Amino acid sequence: MSSINKNLSVYSANNLPDIGQKKFVLVVAEWNSEVTNALYEGACSTLLKYGANPELINRYDVSGSFELSLGSQFAAQQKEVDAVIALGCVIQGETRHFDFICQAVAMGITQVSLEYNKPVIFGVLTPDTMQQALDRAGGKHGNKGDEAAITAIKMLGLKEQSRTK
Repeated sequence: MSSINKNLSVYSANNLPDIGQKKFVLVVAEWNSEVTNALYEGACSTLLKYGANPELINRYDVSGSFELSLGSQFAAQQKEVDAVIALGCVIQGETRHFDFICQAVAMGITQVSLEYNKPVIFGVLTPDTMQQALDRAGGKHGNKGDEAAITAIKMLGLKEQSRTK
C-alpha cells in the first residue's frame, strides 16, 4: 500500500478498557532523538486522551534501538507495570547493520512480551530516510507513537477479556 499523502495513524477507539489505574512504561531510544521524542509525545498524548493517569506513565531512556529489548525487560519484570511501549527509530544505511538491529529488536521485544505475559509494544520505525521517519513521527503520515499507545490499550483490554472467559 502506498503511503504517499496519507495519514496512516487511523484506528478505532471503540470498546477501550478503563486504563485509569494501569501503569505504563515507555522505553525510548535516545538515538534519532528528534524522531523518538516525537513518538514519545504522541504515545503519551494518546494514553492521556484515553484516560491514563499521568502519574502512572514512566519513561525509561536507553541508548539506542538495540537496547530497547533489555530496557523493556527491566520494565516488564516489575509486577506493577501493566504495559510497556518500546519506541525507537532505525534508519536504513549503506551496510547490513540496519537488518541485524531491526531483526534483533523485533525478536527481543516479542520475547519480553511472551515471557512476562503483558503487552510490550513494538513502536520502532524502520524507514529508509530521516524524512520518512519524521513523516511518521507527527508529520504527514501521522504519529506511530499514537498507534503504539492505542495498541497497548487494546492489548490490555484483550488481556482482561481473556481472563473473564
